[in-house]
Amino acid sequence: MTTWMAKAEEAERNWWIVDAADMRIGRLSTTIATLLRGKHKPTYTPHVDNGDFVIVINTDKIQMTGNKLQTKKYYRHSRFFGSMKEKTAAEAKQEDSTFLLNESVRGMLPTNRLSRHLLLKMKAYPGAEHPHAVQKPQPYKVVKPTTKSK
Repeated sequence: MTTWMAKAEEAERNWWIVDAADMRIGRLSTTIATLLRGKHKPTYTPHVDNGDFVIVINTDKIQMTGNKLQTKKYYRHSRFFGSMKEKTAAEAKQEDSTFLLNESVRGMLPTNRLSRHLLLKMKAYPGAEHPHAVQKPQPYKVVKPTTKSK
């Protein structure tokens, strides 16, 4: 018997639309990373791009738990002395709210060439409008965890 391996050209790619309004960034990012890699499909193969396209809307309404908006920092460096720039998550969200989601999803994908390709299949928009209506995206419901009351 031979082991069956998925091929990227044979993959059936769907378009999903995810509403990020009032969602926690970590829980949303794990769901998006799963869809991008194709782990929700029975034909999942780790070294093949078998995943779907994901459109994320309302990234300006995304939430972070605790004090992460004030304490989490993002760094940039151009490899010249004294060029390190840092900004908090609140500043990054104010400038470009899609940056927070891109960084979060990028951290949940493996660090290889395939993950850089997978990240290009995620399209994030700060508002509710997106230019991908032609692809007929289907809504994807991200399950919110329930809180236990005592």
